Amino acid sequence: MDGSEEPLADREWRLIREEAWSGAMNMALDEVAAETAAAGGPRTLRVYRWEPSTLSLGYRQDPDTVDWDYCEREGIGVTRRPTGGGGIYHDSRGDISYTVVAPADELPGDLVESYHLLCVPILDAFERMGVPARFAETERPAAHQPACYLRELHPAHDVVVATAGTERKVSGNAQHRRTDAVVQHGSLTYAVRPERHLAVFADAGVTPAAFRERVTGVADHADVSRSDGVERLEAALADWADATEGAWTDDELERARELAEEKYASDGWTRRRPGRR
Repeated sequence: MDGSEEPLADREWRLIREEAWSGAMNMALDEVAAETAAAGGPRTLRVYRWEPSTLSLGYRQDPDTVDWDYCEREGIGVTRRPTGGGGIYHDSRGDISYTVVAPADELPGDLVESYHLLCVPILDAFERMGVPARFAETERPAAHQPACYLRELHPAHDVVVATAGTERKVSGNAQHRRTDAVVQHGSLTYAVRPERHLAVFADAGVTPAAFRERVTGVADHADVSRSDGVERLEAALADWADATEGAWTDDELERARELAEEKYASDGWTRRRPGRR
């Protein structure tokens, strides 16, 4: 399929407005949305908050990179994503997250092309917020590999704001490409909390000042409240796919709660070693 086409508006899309869920439930709901889309149900656009604040680990991330004692002491949840990359601290007030889910055969097979298509509404949302965001254009070496926002920038899926000749990351996006569905989820930083973001990692070796040199948030560039930012992201997503407001079915919520308990909240999933399935 030609990624320049607009194959979305003639499909059934639902927008699920911002909800607050635990990290395990957020990942379970993404999986359930993929099952629904693959079974011929609606494609899903969702915006969500992490409650409590949560560290989401990349699929292959070593659990030894986490300061488990700090997370437990501070009431920070920990889960593992089905997508790659490093860990992301999702602050319950400083992060705005989204997911786009559609059948695999409706999206480009090329990974970069797919990212650029599904990030169209994300860049639109930043524009609506008054934030001059764009895909990364320059390479920058990793400062701390276990932390997603401190890894090298990737022009396919890292969104940055360029100021004074330096690109600072404002959004990271990742895809889980199943045989029957594609799940793209991402994190938009609203407010940067470098001390908390670094403290969830064991031996990060990066100062808060150095973190701020690489990461920025909506609040640094625009006079927009978090709730307004959420509304503008929801509007951008809805306009992009001509989506109608929707909700989870009772069956989807029951299935998600089962997945959250059995998989995404389990030590077997969250603390598993790289290479183990």
